[in-house]
Amino acid sequence: MKIRIPALALACAFSLLAAAPIGANAQVSVNINVPGLVMQAPPPPRYEALPPPRGGFVWVPGRWAWDGRAYAWQRGSWQPERRGYAYAPGRWVEDRGGWRWSDGDWRRHEARREMRREREWNDDHRRDDRDHGHGHGRGHDRDRGDFCPPGQAKKGNC
Repeated sequence: MKIRIPALALACAFSLLAAAPIGANAQVSVNINVPGLVMQAPPPPRYEALPPPRGGFVWVPGRWAWDGRAYAWQRGSWQPERRGYAYAPGRWVEDRGGWRWSDGDWRRHEARREMRREREWNDDHRRDDRDHGHGHGRGHDRDRGDFCPPGQAKKGNC
């Protein structure tokens, strides 16, 4: 009987000491798989020589495609031209800590031209402000009221 009590106490002490480090080192890992999201960044695009023009077709450049395990290069190809539209190539976009492919699409020529004009006007405006102290230099025509930036008249801002 005398041996059982110290042995039982010793066994209890060992069990308490053994359980403590296991509980402190417990970790939980949750991996949420978002469809279409790739956690590995795509490699830099490959150089593809632009082929000679083909009447009635638009060249779509090659891209890195994710096959579920790794990236694989897909060569560029020709697509039938759409009158009045311009092809905007697809691209990899950083999203929620990973990468998602945004497909290329067709945009109306007018909309693309309008976006370019507005972007150029904004760049010029920023340059004027930087170079001439917030628009007090070369851009006097803005102060006269007869100048309307591209796209703003349609929106009713001029």
